[in-house]
Amino acid sequence: MTVVVKVGGARAVDPEGALADVAQLVADGEDVVVVHGGSTKVDDTLERMGIEPEYVETPSGVVGRFTDEETMEVFEMAFGHLNTQLVAGLQSQGVDAVGLSGVDGKLLAGPRKSAVRVMEDGKRKIKRGDHSGSIKKVNDELLYTLLDDGYTPVAGPPMAGKDDDEWIPVNTDADRSAAAIAGALDATLVLLTDVEGVYADPDDPETLIETVETGDDWNDLQDAAEGFMERKIMAAEEALADGAPEVVVADANVDEPISGALEGSGTHVHQTAIETEEHT
Repeated sequence: MTVVVKVGGARAVDPEGALADVAQLVADGEDVVVVHGGSTKVDDTLERMGIEPEYVETPSGVVGRFTDEETMEVFEMAFGHLNTQLVAGLQSQGVDAVGLSGVDGKLLAGPRKSAVRVMEDGKRKIKRGDHSGSIKKVNDELLYTLLDDGYTPVAGPPMAGKDDDEWIPVNTDADRSAAAIAGALDATLVLLTDVEGVYADPDDPETLIETVETGDDWNDLQDAAEGFMERKIMAAEEALADGAPEVVVADANVDEPISGALEGSGTHVHQTAIETEEHT
């Protein structure tokens, strides 16, 4: 079994338990790819540099960071630092980890989006100067080569963005990066975050949605997802549509968070949920 693990970039997520669990899974012979976020690190670095982060809302209601040229430089710096720290942490656990950005070997590649549609004062507008991209291709051969040679890839944004005849580093969402990789590898995707999973009532942990198998289950899941969880559900749908058999949203801050997720904790979303939904 191949497992893609996305370690959240939120301040409340401690990666230590996940790294120890990755080491155990690798020692047991599993192929594991680690994907990391880092939005909090980017915001902290921008703040230290006296740069105000800018967030925009898309017409569909999704809120994301607007990445201008200056912010992109900070993004590269922050994500590069996080990647190195995670690789060093895994190596300390005895794992032969290799750090990659989405630019390396065009691991994550697609067109640059230099302009984005946003909502401002209730009106749709075009905002130009963005450094973001849409992942259209994953270099799965690079990942298979590393895994076959006994290495554990640790990957994260930025991605390789095609801008006319140039390739440049551009921002992309870490959850969706993990989803693209899981889909390309037909791997189980584990999205680790700072809550136990998706709650039917976002304010009540007692309402954890444990299994999503049908179209009705999928509709309930989408209705329950709010805030940051919306992106995770979007990523889950993309991973399942591309070939991942299962996506699990689970708590990073427990003992053996990945093993626990694979054994039943968290919210388990099965491929049948979107297959059923497509035909209803």
